[in-house]
Amino acid sequence: MKIESERLDDYLVADAVIDLDHPLIRETADSLSPTGGTEVDVIRSMFHFVRDEIAHTVDAADSRVTLLASDVLRERVGLCYAKAHLLAALLRRQGIPAGFCYQRIGVLHGLNAVYLSGPDRWIRLDPRGNKNGADAHFPFIQQSPLEEERLAWTLDPARGEIDFPTVYTAPSSAVVETLSSAKPGPAWYEGILPHAP
Repeated sequence: MKIESERLDDYLVADAVIDLDHPLIRETADSLSPTGGTEVDVIRSMFHFVRDEIAHTVDAADSRVTLLASDVLRERVGLCYAKAHLLAALLRRQGIPAGFCYQRIGVLHGLNAVYLSGPDRWIRLDPRGNKNGADAHFPFIQQSPLEEERLAWTLDPARGEIDFPTVYTAPSSAVVETLSSAKPGPAWYEGILPHAP
């Protein structure tokens, strides 16, 4: 992985989309942080919450469009990008650096990278949700070396699928523009999703 910024503080900031100071984000981040838990326990808890408790728009055949982390949390639905926005906000709220990664699997797919201070390294987590063939899991961090990442999809380069190597500090502007201009309705995402960050 290639990081966009050497400054970990850049992976902790709030912005219009990653609205980590929103009361709902603050309350949820606090409630998901196990008392006496380690950094890994907090990350695991938040990852499982977003992966399993927030529906993926396509899986749920949901007509709503969500972009802001707080909207995703309130509505309990979002595309992969929106779910990544929520996971980043929850982690950043607890002082854990989190960024954004992308893959092209037909269209652009969004996920997160999280910085672990214990082993001082970045790991990628894919909170998309395990339906329709997706199979993302939390790696066993205590193992040395770390277990390989388990993202939602296995890429096929022969089909033009690409793993973009950068850990971005902010969501892709192409993603933000697409979700900001999308009109709610059945299958609203068809034909409008970006192909590159």
